[in-house]
Amino acid sequence: MSAEIERKFLLPAFPEAELDNNEITLVSKQYIYQTYLAFSEDQEIRVRQLVDSSGLSHFTHTFKSGHGLVREEIEYNISEPIYKQLLERTGLIPLEKIRTTVDVRGLHFEIDEYKQVDLLVVEVEFPDVEAARLFEVPSWFGRELGAEEEFRNKSMWVKLQTTR
Repeated sequence: MSAEIERKFLLPAFPEAELDNNEITLVSKQYIYQTYLAFSEDQEIRVRQLVDSSGLSHFTHTFKSGHGLVREEIEYNISEPIYKQLLERTGLIPLEKIRTTVDVRGLHFEIDEYKQVDLLVVEVEFPDVEAARLFEVPSWFGRELGAEEEFRNKSMWVKLQTTR
C-alpha cells in the first residue's frame, strides 16, 4: 500500500484570473465517473472511468483506507470489460465530476467541479506530511474541507444513490 497525503479546500469560483495571468498552468482536464462497490466507516473500494480531453477512456480500481490527511491507497488500471462487468445490473449512479489539473510552481492542484451537486473543490497531494503542514494556502482557495464528512466523495455518492 502507498500513502496518499492530501488536503481538500472549497473553491468559491474557478480560478480563471489565475490561469489568465499565468499564476497557474493548465496540465490536463478529464471527466470522471466514480462508483463505489463497497465501503465501511474507514475503507472503500471504487471504480472509475476517466475520459481525457481527446475522448479516450481508461479505467481504475481503487482501495482506500483511513480518514484525514494521510490515507492508504492501492490503485491500478483495469480493462473496460472488467469495469463494465463490475457495474452491470447494479443500477448504481456514478458521481460525475470534471477534474482540471493545474501546476503551481511544481505542485499539482486538482480542481473538481461536481456535476450532480453545486460544488467546486481543489485537492492538493503532497510527498510527505511535513510538506502538507507547511503548505501556504493560496488566496483564491476557500475553507479547508478535509475533516467534513459531507464533502467526502463517498458521502456525496451515497446521497446520490438515495435521492433518485
